[in-house]
Amino acid sequence: MKYALFICTPVDGEELDPDDIADDPRFAPYIQEVRERGIVTGGARLRPAADATTVRVRGDEVLLTDGPFVESKEYVAGIDIVEVADLDEAIALASRHPAALGGGSVEVRPLWE
Repeated sequence: MKYALFICTPVDGEELDPDDIADDPRFAPYIQEVRERGIVTGGARLRPAADATTVRVRGDEVLLTDGPFVESKEYVAGIDIVEVADLDEAIALASRHPAALGGGSVEVRPLWE
């Protein structure tokens, strides 16, 4: 099954760019494992929530808001698309993700196929 892992970072947490993550000893072993296992089939590191633009449509009016769509203690910092046997394996993978271990969270959500 395919799952999306939404990597959530505390709003006041450290903001790492993709190069920093690749060299970070907290992330390197995790990234190496999922690459070697071939279970990550897509994904991306997102820019900070402050760089977001939220689009809403009310009637014929398009409303734009700078920033994320909700006030929260965390924001989605990235997404991994993984292909694993089942939800248990996806949860086990998410529980080892450096973001979850470092005070953030990882939301696991199945994809429609």
